[in-house]
Amino acid sequence: MDNFEVIEEMVRQTKKWITDVVIGLNFCPFASKVMKDRKVHFRMEPSETLSICLEAVMEEFDRLDKNNAIETTIIILPHSFHSFSNYLDFVALAEKLLKKHGYEGVYQIASFHPDYCFAGVQESDAANYTNRSPYPMLHIIREESIEQVLKQYPNAHEIADRNVNFAREKGEAYMKMLRDACMGL
Repeated sequence: MDNFEVIEEMVRQTKKWITDVVIGLNFCPFASKVMKDRKVHFRMEPSETLSICLEAVMEEFDRLDKNNAIETTIIILPHSFHSFSNYLDFVALAEKLLKKHGYEGVYQIASFHPDYCFAGVQESDAANYTNRSPYPMLHIIREESIEQVLKQYPNAHEIADRNVNFAREKGEAYMKMLRDACMGL
């Protein structure tokens, strides 16, 4: 496969994960509409360099500023931040950029990683699969869009607990199998 085909395959795997896991398990009841309406921008950032990855975050803030037709951006980082700890450092820096450039309250960053592990939770806890993705990635979401959707979803505060309970009921093997199937494993 050439580079273009590799990039396309990683984007396809990410879309399959969103469709089969995030939407399929209703982890995010808001994702279905934006995917169906094709309002998600997928950006593959192949660099392993921290500064270039942070530049990609800034470029996506700018893209969202200039294009109201895009509701949300997924930045896929397949060659960076293999260590979850390093990834969390990157997320913290991306959050600092968001605040520094006046985007707090405008955009929100959600984080996903193949080895995602919630604080205070065992690494083997199936609940971690609510945020375990095929590749390290950032999800930049318009705050205004979240606020609009939350008006239509009165029990939004229950979503995370419901997701954790579902994942734990299904178990780690099942949740891992679902994610891995998106990558053709």
